Amino acid sequence: MSSYWPWWAGAIGLALVTINHSLITDRSLGVSAAWDRVLHWRRERQLERMDEEFTDDQALAEALAAATAEHFGTGTGASTVPQVPYGKSQPLEADAEPAAGERPAATSLRPAPLVTQAALLMSIFLGGFVAAATSGRFHLRYDMGPGFRNLVTPDPTTMIAVLFVGGVLVGFGTRLAGGCSSGHGLSGCGRLRPVSIVATAVFFGTAVAVSFLLWKVI
Repeated sequence: MSSYWPWWAGAIGLALVTINHSLITDRSLGVSAAWDRVLHWRRERQLERMDEEFTDDQALAEALAAATAEHFGTGTGASTVPQVPYGKSQPLEADAEPAAGERPAATSLRPAPLVTQAALLMSIFLGGFVAAATSGRFHLRYDMGPGFRNLVTPDPTTMIAVLFVGGVLVGFGTRLAGGCSSGHGLSGCGRLRPVSIVATAVFFGTAVAVSFLLWKVI
């Protein structure tokens, strides 16, 4: 382990990457979400073109109201005020539209541009390649190394099946938790979001329990 960075240097590097990504893109850093969007780039590019037509929430609300009026034949002069259930009072007009500073901008709620997330993934790949090549530890292999063979299975077919199932579970867990360890652990916890703090605690707590089970029990 002496050839690796010390823990404090890695922590500083991750912090700088996260801060720079947030300042440049005004979005949270997330690797799994970026990978999913890049794989479905045609769908994501279509969504981006649709988003470009409506740069704010007000324009989107007006377009939806006009489309609804046209579809249901209520005419363009129909009221766009939402209907209030019977027995409830109509809210004041001043309370219907919150101030601009009380809600986040529409652009900050949208994911980072597709090209930005593709550049993030390419940077991770190139950075790992450069680090391995300059340290003299780069070589191609078709298994997970002797540690995986000794701990899990030496059979190549079983190894591929286990890795495939593990990858599916990671993807499912990422969708279920609304983010991966980088999104919650780095960006979310850095912004003190309660959901990210809880998710990160579950991530690492489960990892510690599984590691203890594998190394001490099995």
